[in-house]
Amino acid sequence: MTITLRPHQRQACDAMLRYIKGQVIIPTGGGKTICMIEDAKKQFESNGPKTIVVVAPRILLANQLCSEFLEIITDSMVRILHVHSGETNHESTTKSEYIYDWAVQTWKRNRIIFTTYNSLHRIVESGVNVDTIYFDEAHNSVKRNFFPATEHFSSDAERCYFFTATPKHSVSIFKPGMNDGEVYGQVICNVPAPKLVEEGYILPPRVSITELPQGDFKQSDCKNLLDTIDGNSLNKILIAARSTRQIVKLLAESDFYHQLRERGYSCLYITSKTGAFIDGVKVDRDEFFKTLNAWGKDPERRFVVIHHSILSEGINVSGLEAVLFMRNMDCIGISQSIGRVIRLGDRHKTFGLICVPVYDKVGIGTARSVQAVVDTVFEQGQPAISTIRR
Repeated sequence: MTITLRPHQRQACDAMLRYIKGQVIIPTGGGKTICMIEDAKKQFESNGPKTIVVVAPRILLANQLCSEFLEIITDSMVRILHVHSGETNHESTTKSEYIYDWAVQTWKRNRIIFTTYNSLHRIVESGVNVDTIYFDEAHNSVKRNFFPATEHFSSDAERCYFFTATPKHSVSIFKPGMNDGEVYGQVICNVPAPKLVEEGYILPPRVSITELPQGDFKQSDCKNLLDTIDGNSLNKILIAARSTRQIVKLLAESDFYHQLRERGYSCLYITSKTGAFIDGVKVDRDEFFKTLNAWGKDPERRFVVIHHSILSEGINVSGLEAVLFMRNMDCIGISQSIGRVIRLGDRHKTFGLICVPVYDKVGIGTARSVQAVVDTVFEQGQPAISTIRR
């Protein structure tokens, strides 16, 4: 299958051919995965078998990346191994000895290992030689538990690339940051969001701050959410809740679900503690995301999907029109959440709506943070950089 690269993707791929290490900054929705796939194809087409590692922040995203790679790079071209504790349709392990044995047995073949930041150290321990490594959502790599393996491959792999829309820097000598050029290299490609909006590859965000009166404690979240949904004529909405507890209380102690059903909406929610639910029925994650994407592509479907953090980063969901913030986040979380709703949809979708309900001083800080991120990324054309200060 031939890849048709957009101009900014070609710019990123050309930079990767010029530099053996560096940061690739592309806004959410800009198609950074295609850059990895195109680069991997070129590596496999060169002399000798190659070993490539793809690192993701979550098992869910590792599996999604694998599926996207294999749409272009067929099973006949490569051997696949997953190194994480989740379920997968491919060979999988978390044992370093197994990784080493697998590498010995497949030494004549091109190979891709899909892993998570949490399991990357297992590949370090295996001693397998890595030709190229792609760090997806690379701002995660600065975390204390993940940085040693990141630092190892920065010097040990022949080629090393860090992909993110939201770099994390540090001004503390005690904590790592992506401004450490020795580990992360320089920024070899930086694509401004306004350029992608102008060229029609992503949509502009529109911030809607809705001031609402506060009602009964148990009903306030329910009423405020419904007022915001009704007031913006929304069909496909992502809600970022403060906690799993808030989600459970919203659905168990108010008539939110009943009110949604009366309005013709389905309700989905997912958290690491409760698992995944569709209209009150517990389902496995594969069914949840399969249904979510199918409904996202269906113009007749109306739904609300609620989460705490699982859907903020990297996960591609078709058709989402709006994200509704019920909690504050750092600039990375806000920028990543906005990225869920600025992807192109049908011809009637011309912007991604960012809703922040404000009542009795609740939500004011969130509204300010959201507006600051939108101004930085979509007006000034700069990435939303988070800074570790202590």
